[in-house]
Amino acid sequence: MKKIHGPAFKKAVIELDKCPLCRGRAVTKGLFHELPCDHCNASGWVAAANGEALPLDELVIQLSLKLQVATRQIEQLKNPQASGPEETYQGSNQRGAGGTNYTGD
Repeated sequence: MKKIHGPAFKKAVIELDKCPLCRGRAVTKGLFHELPCDHCNASGWVAAANGEALPLDELVIQLSLKLQVATRQIEQLKNPQASGPEETYQGSNQRGAGGTNYTGD
């Protein structure tokens, strides 16, 4: 069933790219000091499809989604999964008596 009215069920992820003017730094070089980049709303990010700045409310949502993905990747790298023979030894294989773990020891 297609949704016809109202907001979408899931927020669409917009692919982001570094701002071409400030190169993702969010500031540009002024005469004596750094100024907020006007092209990217001082965020350092623009839409990859057209290179234009996102509205601030949309930018906050997209940066939050990007942060959530990065946080998940960091957590996966912190907890490496065992592989090979170690995986069967460390994981529960339910081959023992009463469905317990059997290691062959």
